[in-house]
Amino acid sequence: MKLYVVPTPVGNMEDMTLRAIRVLKEVDFILSEDTRTSSVLLKHYGIEGKLSAHHKFNEHQTCRHVVEQLLAGKTAAVISDAGTPGLSDPGFLVARACIEAGVPVECLPGATAAIPALVNSGLPMDRFCFEGFLPQKKGRQTRLRQLAQEPRTMVVYE
Repeated sequence: MKLYVVPTPVGNMEDMTLRAIRVLKEVDFILSEDTRTSSVLLKHYGIEGKLSAHHKFNEHQTCRHVVEQLLAGKTAAVISDAGTPGLSDPGFLVARACIEAGVPVECLPGATAAIPALVNSGLPMDRFCFEGFLPQKKGRQTRLRQLAQEPRTMVVYE
């Protein structure tokens, strides 16, 4: 009984860790942001038949069912299209539901877009602010004006 949060490559298939591959092979099922994208990754590593859709449009409905399966003794992994699930991608809700139900959650280290972008930027990163995705339309300009006063290096996904 455990939920694994498994980072997936951001642009390069070789960025999967050996541990992530092993976990994905061992779990009973894999929650995927986009099964079409994830099936390419899993096929590359010889992992088949374990995908369940878990994305921003259904994650509120799937959480309870996932927790029930885990409480029944199954293990699962949650993956996103690229990077670490829950970090501006689906995964946060199911992790929270598991924690609330007493199901252990383990996040594996691995790929994320924010840290390499910070390191490559040359900007100070002893302190930084992560904003994730800004609102698409309504509120975007207001939020940008608020953030303009932030003195720390900032990461914003687009």
